[in-house]
Formats: sequence, structure tokens, C-alpha cells
Amino acid sequence: MRTGNKFVNSKNISLGFTYIGLLMMIAISGIALAGVGIVWHQDAQREREKELLFIGEEYRKAIGSYYESSPSDAKQFPKTLDDLVLDRRLPGIKRHIRKLYVDPMLLEESWGIELQQGQIVGIYSMSKQHPIKKIGFPLQYEVFSTAEKYSDWKFIYSPGTLASSLTTSATVTLGAGI
Repeated sequence: MRTGNKFVNSKNISLGFTYIGLLMMIAISGIALAGVGIVWHQDAQREREKELLFIGEEYRKAIGSYYESSPSDAKQFPKTLDDLVLDRRLPGIKRHIRKLYVDPMLLEESWGIELQQGQIVGIYSMSKQHPIKKIGFPLQYEVFSTAEKYSDWKFIYSPGTLASSLTTSATVTLGAGI
């Protein structure tokens, strides 16, 4: 007993090939989008690294400015980050930094704080991510090339280094356009 038709409908065959072609296009598109996603993620992380380097240097300079503009001969570091925004030791308004920045790696306003005798000498991100950037740091941050995580990037002010870092920053900025 025959159960099927001996003539196959050609329309059904072409629908099968179209379906397989569509599945292959979706698979190829998915692979391409996954690759683009990886590149986009790394690019975004590199931008956050640049921002972290900029903000860290701003905090380091602000800590140095606070220390260097101490009203007495006994130089002091700030006790809180808010002291950098508004220095209450002086009779006039003195701001060493415009605002408290958000940590670009964690997107939070909390920072790791490096203390020396209860005073802030530096800041760092508390992110445990591994950095992409390993070379090309300014001289004062060459130690960052061996860092295993962003929390190892510590922006610490050492007395007497503020003037030399301003000269280095100006040289780097002037040489950037060449």
C-alpha cells in the first residue's frame, strides 16, 4: 500500500533551503555581533582607564596643592576628600579640586584612600579588574605597568613632586600635537 505521493512538491523543497539559509544568516550575524561586543567592551574599558589616570592625577595634584598651601610651617595633608573641595584652614575660599569625582571603574564616588598618620596622601580605585594598559605611563606612574588590578594604581603625592609633575604634564601636552 502506498502512503505518499510519488511527485514531490517543489515549493516545499525551496522552503526548506530558505529556512536553512535564514538559520545560517542568523548564526553568522550572532558570531559577528559577539565579536563587536568584545571589541566595544575593551574600547570602553580603555576609555575608563584614561579617565582613571586623569582623575587620579587630578586628586594627586589637589592633595599636593592642599599640602603646599598649608598656612603654617607644619605642612598637613587633608583628613577627608571634602577638604580638597573646600579648604577651611584659610580665611578665603580655596578649592584644590573642583568636585569629588566618581571612580570610572566602579561608577561610584567611593575611593580607596592611602593614609599616612591619619591624613590622606593618595587615592586609588577599589576595582579588582585587570588593567588592559601595561605600557606608556608617565614617569611617576611607571610602576602601574606591573599592576595586576586597578586597585594597584595608587595616585600618591610625595612632597616636592608637584612642581616637577606640572612641568612634565605641560611637556607631554605640548608634545602630544607633534
